[in-house]
Amino acid sequence: MVQRILQIVLPVLAIVVVGYLFGRKVRPDIGAVNQMNMEVFLPALILGALSSKEFSLSANRGLILGSLGVVLGSGLVAWPIARWLKVDVRTFVPPMMFNNCGNVGLPLAVLAFGEATLPAAVALFATSNLLHFTLGYSIVRRDAHFGHFLRSPMILATAGGVALSAAGIGLPGLVGVAVRMTGEVAVPLMIFTLGVRLASTPMGSWRVGVAGALVRPLAGLGVALLLGPLLGLSPLHRGMLYLFASLPPAILNFMLAERYQQEPDKVASIVLMGTLASLVFVPLGLALALGPS
Repeated sequence: MVQRILQIVLPVLAIVVVGYLFGRKVRPDIGAVNQMNMEVFLPALILGALSSKEFSLSANRGLILGSLGVVLGSGLVAWPIARWLKVDVRTFVPPMMFNNCGNVGLPLAVLAFGEATLPAAVALFATSNLLHFTLGYSIVRRDAHFGHFLRSPMILATAGGVALSAAGIGLPGLVGVAVRMTGEVAVPLMIFTLGVRLASTPMGSWRVGVAGALVRPLAGLGVALLLGPLLGLSPLHRGMLYLFASLPPAILNFMLAERYQQEPDKVASIVLMGTLASLVFVPLGLALALGPS
């Protein structure tokens, strides 16, 4: 299990280092790159992932409620901590709420609980993603309103993917291949641009990064430990919730911060330090998940 975690986390860190070195040498403007990622590549990734997996919302109702509680509860815990640290809540709170349940959480869930749990893991991913680009978006972007959500490629891709999955309809052959190929650009590109941003991050931002690396999993696990018994979750779903709660901040937090200039240097530091800290906290979450019920 530790080896598998390292296999997932270390390539992420390697790409961050390459981006950091490139950023130090070239000092590129990554605004246009991130805009393409947010409006083209990431929506394609989401649409391709959700439309290719069958999952039942009703069968995973309790787990979805638990994930909602972890996301919202972590935000409530992080809010006063941000005030105490004298950090803008729009900078600190979203990375505490929204974790990397996609490219880290999905493979770990399959490894820990088996291939049959993939639909439940996808349901967690879809729930978190929908919250991220509604509630999270409105926290980061001060002028957000309902019209923004309706026009968001992320929201449209999530809704379309869920609808296709619920109807049992996949993307047709050539379209599906094109969408998946486009989506494959998203994850390495956003990891690379994270490294580029870190090249210009002031040292003062690292203090916030360390604080975020601790608060994200500790707040999430604390809420999950309370909600698991209250929701009457099965041992399997309770374990999946514990794993979900222990995951590091999503790199998408940095993408949104960069897109709307919400102190992206601090968010980049939080994401990087949180990814490093996951080497400790993800095994803790798995120990809780796989231990005695």
